[in-house]
Amino acid sequence: MNRQEILDKYANEEDRLLASKLLDKIEFVEKRNMVENTEFLDMRQRQLLEKLLRDIKFENFISYGGYKTAERTVIIIYPDKLDEIFKNELFDYNTIFSVIKINLPNELKGMYSHRDYLGAVIKIGMRREKVGDIITSKDGAELIVLKESEKYISNGLKDLTRFSKSEFETIKINDLKIEEPKTEVVKIIIPSMRIDSILSEIIRTSRAKALGIIKEERVFVNHELVLKGSKEVKSNDIITVRGKGRFKVKDILNNTRKGNLVLEVEKYI
Repeated sequence: MNRQEILDKYANEEDRLLASKLLDKIEFVEKRNMVENTEFLDMRQRQLLEKLLRDIKFENFISYGGYKTAERTVIIIYPDKLDEIFKNELFDYNTIFSVIKINLPNELKGMYSHRDYLGAVIKIGMRREKVGDIITSKDGAELIVLKESEKYISNGLKDLTRFSKSEFETIKINDLKIEEPKTEVVKIIIPSMRIDSILSEIIRTSRAKALGIIKEERVFVNHELVLKGSKEVKSNDIITVRGKGRFKVKDILNNTRKGNLVLEVEKYI
């Protein structure tokens, strides 16, 4: 399959551009024998590019965002000579990522949310694709960024009035302290893998109310807004419901005598 045949599969111009950039990076890696990486991707973009890589049978890649459960990741493309390094987890990710740590003064602790930090990044003119996950706490935040953009982002944030009394430091990605989210596994019985069926069970409400929540634009699958209750959900999809929490679809365990599905769902608590 040639490049044009691959790109012709994408009706959406943004998806086509994303795929084209990835193909450029693959070509660069094969010619220069060097590591390349994308910018930060949301889950939908990641799945789109991972499917492309599988379709063209390209195996030398890894998706990573600085820690195992990162929501925003980059795709790293590497040459054959580094295959063992990546498989044995010996690659130095500090060559790709930096972490900007913001320590708030006492009078501001607990006052800023994820939205405040992200808004600050946008305000200084930095594109969202240069910033990965933003891990917030009462004391401040840690922003995972592309190493190439670390100085610009750090200097820009320091100049903002809201952070004028804050302390900044840059730490290595392996010094990032992440508390893995706690989860509990539940089993639900559903007639189909439609989002409205699953939603009504995981948040314990009626099908009609579940559809109402979807119409209110509060439901996302893999960070993509869902507008119809008929959307089919697959294993490993992440369902986010504003005001209700986040859930990961696991496996279909079996069928009931009435033909319904017994589904295992992981709930983040």
